[in-house]
Amino acid sequence: MTTNLATADSRTSDLAVRETADERLRLFLELPADHPGRAAARERAIEAWLPLARHLARRYHNHGEPADDLVQTAAVGLIKAIDRFEPERGIEFTGYAIPTILGEIKRHFRDRTWAVRVPRRLQELRLAISNANSTLTHTLGRSPTVADIALHLGVSEDDVLDGLEGALAYQTTSLSTPVGAEGAGELGDMLGAPDQEFELADLRVSLGPALAKLDERSRKILTLRFYGNLTQTQIAEQVGISQMHVSRLITRALAQLRGDLESA
Repeated sequence: MTTNLATADSRTSDLAVRETADERLRLFLELPADHPGRAAARERAIEAWLPLARHLARRYHNHGEPADDLVQTAAVGLIKAIDRFEPERGIEFTGYAIPTILGEIKRHFRDRTWAVRVPRRLQELRLAISNANSTLTHTLGRSPTVADIALHLGVSEDDVLDGLEGALAYQTTSLSTPVGAEGAGELGDMLGAPDQEFELADLRVSLGPALAKLDERSRKILTLRFYGNLTQTQIAEQVGISQMHVSRLITRALAQLRGDLESA
């Protein structure tokens, strides 16, 4: 008997809250757009319906997103529902608000939670594959194959493979993740990077034949300039020509080397 009374009291309390929320929403909607109290009435209506937004957000608490972010997203959906609701269409507010809030939450997962942005087609395909996998596992009594999922969704096997590959972009591993014995290093330490020495080695291989095409005096001048680090004046004294002549020879020799390397 006590349990029945408690249940009845709970239902009565829920009804009272619902009536209060409906009343606040009605008062807001009845006010003209230029009414000075409309903004305050809107805030009271939003506050009254926030429990609905929180309830819907809790459905997704085990999807890897912070609970506060989900509640905030659901609240945004609620605000959109209140601002766009048209009671003259003859539907209850909950019938309009619930799909609007859920749509906002799903849009949050689609647009905000991917570690690497992929085309929307792949995002939607990932969700469809996930749902199909759960359904087929139950109906087939085993893990479905790519062919099973493709047949179930009415797409090609290549599309399913694209969706599975795109799903890998949903979450990533931090480059700071400890690796090795007792976490002595980090994952980023194991990744390769462009090695400038490879490009230089290739250049050195090509440079030898190109230098061989220069006359002896030009090779000597380039050696003194770029390996001996001598000035043009110092080179001119050693070679026995003017500094201007040294400058012209260096320019001509470099142009010849550049042409030979580009055509190699």
